[in-house]
Amino acid sequence: MLSTWPGKFGRRAAGRFVPWWRMVQLGALLTVLGLSPSSYRGPLRPVMARHLVAATAPVLWWFTLLSALAGLVITRIVLVTAQSYGLSQYALEMVVRVLVLELLPMTAALFVALRWAIPAGTAVAAMRRAGTLGAMRRAGIDALRTEVLPRAVAGLFSVLLLAAVSGMVTLVLAYLLAHGFSPWAFEGYTRMVGRVFTPAVTLVFVIKTMALAFAVSLIPIGSALHDPEAAIGHAPAELQGLVRLAAAILLIEVASLVGNYY
Repeated sequence: MLSTWPGKFGRRAAGRFVPWWRMVQLGALLTVLGLSPSSYRGPLRPVMARHLVAATAPVLWWFTLLSALAGLVITRIVLVTAQSYGLSQYALEMVVRVLVLELLPMTAALFVALRWAIPAGTAVAAMRRAGTLGAMRRAGIDALRTEVLPRAVAGLFSVLLLAAVSGMVTLVLAYLLAHGFSPWAFEGYTRMVGRVFTPAVTLVFVIKTMALAFAVSLIPIGSALHDPEAAIGHAPAELQGLVRLAAAILLIEVASLVGNYY
């Protein structure tokens, strides 16, 4: 019985590692395709544009509104609390660090994952089960470029756009809550934001946001493409992709916190 334990452990370890390795391979392939100008020409251009609009337009305005409302509430609470303790000079810096650096990119990633990436993975899994992807390959159609790449690029673009827009709106609202419509505090406010966004912090912020966008756009679709059909006692590909996505977002967030504060 002891002799079989290493073999079982090796198979389980390989079963955990192989899906992630396939994600890396798929991500590299999609990155090459996404950087190729031919992916945006001819009949592929309207397909790409349709997916970009579908992933971003329906959620942009009300995600921005929800993030603005949340930012108003959190900023007001922080300002009042800091004032009561005589720490008003640190209130806005804490708002920028907590909301813009940490919460908004992660919230945008989770929002796009639920609204777009997971349904896109489900659609790819349905095409795979129905044999549509195989039929396209046999007909000489590049299914990866026509069906997978537009969905992945749309998810990536949506996360980046939502994070950027909500971050800018939060910065504007924080200034208005603290200083009103007076222009005289703008210089000090921009100096404070510059102190927060040092080169090292900005680099970590950009890497974190890009990593979240890649994870959201890649993991659900990669799970739908590569995971085997669900057997008895095994979760379906969509659920496995959701678990992997949650683990990836958690690891990215922890890594960014370590990079910023240690």
